Amino acid sequence: MTANNTVQIAPESTKSIMPGVTAEMLQKYDVSGPRYTSYPTADRFVEAFTEESYKLALAQRRLVGAALPLSIYVHIPFCESLCFFCACNKIVTKHHERSVEYLRYLSREIDLHVEHLGAGQTISQLHLGGGSPTFFSDAELSKLMAMLKRSFVFTPGGEYSIEVDPRTVDEQRLKHLAELGFNRLSFGVQDFDPEVQKAVHRIQPAEQVFSLVEAARRLNFESVNVDLIYGLPMQTPLSFARTLAQVVELRPNRIALYGYAHLPERFKPQRRISEYELPAAQDKITMLSNALTAFIEAGYVYVGMDHFALPDDDLAIAKRQGRLHRNFQGYSTQPDCDLISLGVSAIGRVGATYSQNAKTIEEYYDYLNQGRFPVVRGLALSRDDLVRRAVIMAIMCQGELQYEAIELAYMIDFKSYFASELEALKVQENIGMVTLNNDSLQVTDIGWFFVRAVAMLFDRYLQTDRNRARFSKII
Repeated sequence: MTANNTVQIAPESTKSIMPGVTAEMLQKYDVSGPRYTSYPTADRFVEAFTEESYKLALAQRRLVGAALPLSIYVHIPFCESLCFFCACNKIVTKHHERSVEYLRYLSREIDLHVEHLGAGQTISQLHLGGGSPTFFSDAELSKLMAMLKRSFVFTPGGEYSIEVDPRTVDEQRLKHLAELGFNRLSFGVQDFDPEVQKAVHRIQPAEQVFSLVEAARRLNFESVNVDLIYGLPMQTPLSFARTLAQVVELRPNRIALYGYAHLPERFKPQRRISEYELPAAQDKITMLSNALTAFIEAGYVYVGMDHFALPDDDLAIAKRQGRLHRNFQGYSTQPDCDLISLGVSAIGRVGATYSQNAKTIEEYYDYLNQGRFPVVRGLALSRDDLVRRAVIMAIMCQGELQYEAIELAYMIDFKSYFASELEALKVQENIGMVTLNNDSLQVTDIGWFFVRAVAMLFDRYLQTDRNRARFSKII
């Protein structure tokens, strides 16, 4: 099969259901909940966390954590065209001169960090996201990387990745990315079906993606990721099965599979999507089931929520070795480390704090014109936050929790501290999602499909929350 072939789908492939998953479980857990790229989640950030709070966190790192590698995220908000499903902070424009100005302000923000952290901090992970980072020209990407390399030391063997809009690059541009030091690419595909692409205003022929992935392999990128979304308008189990078959043929190193969250009251572009064109809930479940089956049968490792990887990919290896971590970009192989985030709306983590930059480019520029960090909100984590973060991340990343490890790290009696949560877990144990032992909790194979539901039981904020609708569905 190639990008041009018609894929033959067996009728039963559109009727599959995840092995061991009952209708009762699907109904019970067809609810909204956080993705836990952080705990507490970003909706808990407060404006009482200010630039001064962030400067204090940087000062503490300079005193006690300067030898530890950093992770850096750079948000590039610009896109040439609007994708109707998008929930990202973006600026749709064809005026490429705007990126010149944006680079100047990124340079100021980088300089502020060097001033407060000291020069020569090492970084082991870099991610450029957006928007569309490839909105930047080759010269602008070169300038950005020069700015970062002038201010930080890139460690050999680190993860240096960039999100790529396939409509904005060719093989020559990919070669330039490799020369700049990027070793991982993430292509936004979403769906190969022309009708779905038309419905979400993102036309990109499958042949184009196949050609780019082949080029990336010739250029020796260490890992190529493809993003997919199920639950988009005009999708059916049959049409999405064709996309799955094409992705299996494409064989990227990693696959990120996201369920579309239709929240038009929060994300204005989604108001252009008719709810009548969205697939039914049961069809979404079938699509997810088909995807799990297709990728596992093709030899991919189910890393965890959203993520699949080939067995020899670093992400799959980290899963096997218990070294998996989770940050604002999803699952990662890098050790838990401070994250410096640059650009409009970017979210970072330093020590026991989270921070977020101004969400509008005008406010972002205004702060930097004053020589100030553009931090407008964040959170200083309490002791309870830290305990629960450790528990939730262990569940999300390792799928198991040794009570003694939490007790030793945080000086608590686990069973007393989490008595109500352990009682609630008995319901999940009864339907086969978890195994509770005297000294540990284990997420089962079935439970991995609902791992967010397991983690949610330990979320203190969510326990009293009456408005979960702002989150995506957990399945």
